[in-house]
Amino acid sequence: MEAQQNTEVAFISKYLIPAASKATFLERQQIAARFISTLDGLIGSHAYERITETGDTEYITIATWVSEEAVSHAREAVNAENQRTGFNRAEMLQKLNIKMEPGLFREDLA
Repeated sequence: MEAQQNTEVAFISKYLIPAASKATFLERQQIAARFISTLDGLIGSHAYERITETGDTEYITIATWVSEEAVSHAREAVNAENQRTGFNRAEMLQKLNIKMEPGLFREDLA
C-alpha cells in the first residue's frame, strides 16, 4: 500500500530589514497579506520577527498552500495586482535596503 503524497507547500520568505525601513515595510506587508488572504488555495499564513543586536529586524513569513499550482496562481494574481496598483516590490526592497530570501518548502514527513 502506497502512502498518499502530501501536496501542501509552504512559501517562506526571510527578510533582513534595517530599523529605518521597518515601518514602511510592515505597512506594505499588511497590504500584501490582506490581498493574499483572499486567494484560493491558501491554507494559512504566519509572520514572525526578531530584533537583531544591531536593531534591525529579521522577519519571516510563511504562507501554506494546497499545492504548487496554487502558489503559481497566487504569484500571477499578486503580480497582476502590483501592476494594477503601480507597486514595484523589487524597487521597494532595493530602495529600503531590505534583503529577501524566498523559497518553496515541503513538510518533512519522514
